[in-house]
Amino acid sequence: MTTEPLASRHATHGLELAQKARAGRLGQYSAFAGLAVGAFMGPLDGSMVNSMLPILTRELQVDISTTEWLLTIYMLIQTGMMLTFGRLGDLWGHKLIYVSGLVVFMIGSALSALAPSPELLIGARAITALGSAALWANSAAILTHSFPAAQRGRALGMQSMMVQLGGSCGPPLGGIVASTLGWRAIFWIGVPVTLVALVLSLRFIERDEPRGRGERFDVPGAALYMLGLMSVLVALNQGHAWGWDSFGVLGFLGLGLGLLAGFVVLEPRVRWPMLDLGLFRERAFASPVLAMVLNFVSTSSIVFLMPLYLLLGRGLAPAEAGLILISQPLTMASITILSGTLSDRIGSRIPATVGMSILALGLFLLSWVDVSTPLLWIVGVLVLIGVGVGLFNTPNSSAVMGAVPSGRRGVAAAILSTARTLGNTLGLGLAGAIFTTVLAGRELTNPEYVVQAVSVGFAVGSVLALLGALTCAARPATPRRAVPAAEEAPTPSPSPVRRGGEQ
Repeated sequence: MTTEPLASRHATHGLELAQKARAGRLGQYSAFAGLAVGAFMGPLDGSMVNSMLPILTRELQVDISTTEWLLTIYMLIQTGMMLTFGRLGDLWGHKLIYVSGLVVFMIGSALSALAPSPELLIGARAITALGSAALWANSAAILTHSFPAAQRGRALGMQSMMVQLGGSCGPPLGGIVASTLGWRAIFWIGVPVTLVALVLSLRFIERDEPRGRGERFDVPGAALYMLGLMSVLVALNQGHAWGWDSFGVLGFLGLGLGLLAGFVVLEPRVRWPMLDLGLFRERAFASPVLAMVLNFVSTSSIVFLMPLYLLLGRGLAPAEAGLILISQPLTMASITILSGTLSDRIGSRIPATVGMSILALGLFLLSWVDVSTPLLWIVGVLVLIGVGVGLFNTPNSSAVMGAVPSGRRGVAAAILSTARTLGNTLGLGLAGAIFTTVLAGRELTNPEYVVQAVSVGFAVGSVLALLGALTCAARPATPRRAVPAAEEAPTPSPSPVRRGGEQ
């Protein structure tokens, strides 16, 4: 017997393994394509509508307080329903809830484009928000299932890049579309793009087996959480308009906190709770969630205060201010994949801590601006902040998703997204309160007063970002309760396209 047949068999076996590996990678990235289009479309839709509010106000012939409800209702429904859809994903399968969210998002976009009145447009945006909530609550869970733990940071980094690109492209694209095709075309854009995401997702995302078979959905817990969180968000969102000491703000805040307290009391007594509060006893989970809130509270001060500084403090035109402001999100988008890959190699704690520290430094530098600060220096600091936020976001998200068992990934993704929205809302409210308090009794037309108020807001944001850095540094490098290897993403099948087409 010669050794040639044996060598030939080894070569054939090696070729088969290589083909399986290539097929596995193809399946992973084909599944990511469906998630990437969805990740791009959500922020694109939101940022287009946000930037086009003046046009919508004029075209609909209503006041700005009416069109602002297009944003408010979207934020309330999306945030309030994310935990529900995350839990349903754990119970029924994340792919099912994700593709259902795409369908609802597409229907809401079409209804928004066809809406004959402002009231029906607001209702259609609520439907779109329902779809968006299902997408946000399940996309990270699908990525975590589709990619092994060693590639989780890179996968989440690619998704974060698409989110940043969608948010950055929204304002200029919305302006071009509205000026050439009319305001209804802003909403029509969502239909074909979401349809592409739906086709890709149905074909390539593998159907995941639900981990919560035999468990029941906690309806009372879902109602308490949704109504409580939405009440708190209404108070925080409308505080600047109604007055922070008004009956409406205090009433909604008290109601919301009371309902959320009832939720916390109820959940440990339920056999199959909506939210396993025991997750927060795991510091490897609770710390990055808190850090996410602090991160978005801090960065929201930039979103609110920097346009005021550039427009009122420096007298720039909106187009000039926009070119300066876009430097931060573009830098964030360019750094997210790198930070995700880095966290796969060295862990998430160091990149997240360094990122929050850089954010704190950038906000501290912005707190020293005045009416003569060189604009190039401002751009440099915003780029520095973009690097910091980009270094933080993906590793921190990876830490959250890696700290929970697979049967709770939908809930974990929903908590992560809720922390983002809550941080944004708290940050905008805090920045607005600081700005109006410092500026009280002074002329808004005086650049020096505006700059002084802006500087105080940036200083507070810097302190909060530093607290976030300490939170990142203090958390354990690995969870106390490690996720069993069997619950990590399985090795992809060599035939992902065939299986991915199942429903």
